[in-house]
Order: sequence, then C-alpha cells, then structure tokens
Amino acid sequence: MITKTLGEYRRALIGWTVGISLFLTMYVSIYASMREDPETLSKQALAKAPGALRDILGGMEDIATATGYLQTVVYQLLVPLMFIVCAMILGNRAIAQPEESGTLELTVTLPIDRKRLVLDRFAGLLIALLTLAAITFLVVVGVAQSIDLGVGVDRILAAHTGVFLLALFFGTLTLAVGAMTGRKALAMTVVGVWGIAGYMVITVGRNVDAISWLKWVSPFHYYAEGRPLYQGFPLGDYLVLAGAALVLALTAILAFDRRDVGV
Repeated sequence: MITKTLGEYRRALIGWTVGISLFLTMYVSIYASMREDPETLSKQALAKAPGALRDILGGMEDIATATGYLQTVVYQLLVPLMFIVCAMILGNRAIAQPEESGTLELTVTLPIDRKRLVLDRFAGLLIALLTLAAITFLVVVGVAQSIDLGVGVDRILAAHTGVFLLALFFGTLTLAVGAMTGRKALAMTVVGVWGIAGYMVITVGRNVDAISWLKWVSPFHYYAEGRPLYQGFPLGDYLVLAGAALVLALTAILAFDRRDVGV
C-alpha cells in the first residue's frame, strides 16, 4: 500500500519538487548581485516597507547579510508556504479525496486492515515529503556554494529540517481531518485557518498581549522560534513538531477505523 500511495503522489511530487527547486535556485542566486550593491538592501530602502509587512517577513533587520537574506526570502514564509500547500494536497489524497470520489469504498473491501491502510498512507506522505525536502535541500546547498553564500551547510540543514517537520505536521493534520470526516474541503479549511492564524500570531501578533499566548499552539512557533539558521538545530522545538505529527497520525488511524465509510 505504501508503494501504491507513492505512485498516486508521483506526478504531484515531481511537479512540486521541480517548482520549489526552481524558486530556490532563482532566489538564492539573486543574493550574489544584491551583495555587490549594498544600497539595494540599505536600511533606508527597508524603512519604506510598511511595519506590518516587515513583521510578516520576520523583521527584515539583517536582510543585507547572507543569513538574514536566506531567512527572510527563503525560510521565513515562501518556502514553508509551498511545502505546506504540497503537504495539504498529498494529505487530502490519502483518505478524503478517494472517499469523495467513491474509490475508497472499494479499497476498504479488500483484505487489508483499516488501521494498516491509514498507517501506510501516512508512511507514504512522510516519504514523499522527506524526498521533497532532501532534493530541495541539495539544491539550496548547491546554489549557496556556487555563489559562496557563506552560510554553513549545517545551518541550512537545520532550517530545512524545520520546513520538513512543519509540512509533515500540516500534511498529517489534513490526513487526520480527512480520516475523521471524509471531507476534502473541510480538511483544507481547518489546515488553512490554523496555518494562517498560527503564522499571524507569531509575526504581527507577537507583541499583542491579548493573543501572544496563542503562540504555544502555533506550529510556526516551534519552527521559527529557535532561529535554526542562526543557532542550529532547536531540538526541543523540532521534537514537539514531530510528536504532534505522530499524535495526529494516531488520531487518524483510530478515527478512520471506527467510522462508517459506507461499506
């Protein structure tokens, strides 16, 4: 079943891998020209950006440095967003999409345990996202070394690991909601609301006392708070993300095993 799941993911995974790799190649390479023209990233130019925009992009205070540029342009929002959307699509293809299309009813009539079915779907999702993360990590490292970016491979690995775990969390959340409800749109809505709200809490809302406490339920807090590009692996935070994904996977297994799928 894992092989079958990966086969179903193949076209989407190839498309996302190529797309994200092209994005990374283009935007990491741009720093070489910006480094030659410091005025492009001067504090005067950044001062023209609205405060809310600077908050959303992580502050942008040190964007003129290689690490700051990589954090702001690559790892703060855009690449995590692309990974999350990819994970949501794959997570929905695990249970909710085939159930809505009517193909899942045939699958559950086969001599395969329901719990094993969901576990294999989760394993396929994990392997697919790990493949995407591994290939795009190599792309970042290759481009960074070609332009002598000056950011250590270990720091890039730490940041990229965080992107993978963040995507795994949201992908597994999509799978879990789909397993509980069988509704693709509902799964996308839950993940979308949690993702957007969670990101806004740790950016625009981090200095608002009324909502700042919500950072503890935001996956982005555990992804970004440890500043992996600057400080290396935030092991505790990453364990929280990994543990949350496993809890969601277990929830999906138990929920689907007890739910009537119409057979």
